[in-house]
Amino acid sequence: PQMPHGHMPLPSFWKVVEDTLQQSNAQLRTFCQTFETVTPSPVTQPLNPAEERKVLSLVSKHGPDKLYQVTSNISGSKDLDLTLLRGQIVALLQSADTKGNTSRWLVDAGGPRGFVPAAKLQPY
Repeated sequence: PQMPHGHMPLPSFWKVVEDTLQQSNAQLRTFCQTFETVTPSPVTQPLNPAEERKVLSLVSKHGPDKLYQVTSNISGSKDLDLTLLRGQIVALLQSADTKGNTSRWLVDAGGPRGFVPAAKLQPY
């Protein structure tokens, strides 16, 4: 199968390729900017200094890949359940509870430790 630009001298062909790439690149950038302005990020709120210190200590204790953000308020009902506010940062200690239930995770909330519903956490 012949490419539409197959008969062009090579330098012109590469010019066409380059122009096309630049154009789609520009469109992608515009799309990303529009997307960012239209959809405010779901949870991420600026952290207050106390919260920020807590996050730093959680990172140093557990590493950045263990941090999760609470996506909606959690009111703990059972023993060892944590009550947390939307936007809080916690560190994952174990992705199951003592009975091996993986829908409840054991987290460190920067002091208190306890269980929270896994569904209400998103990677930070």
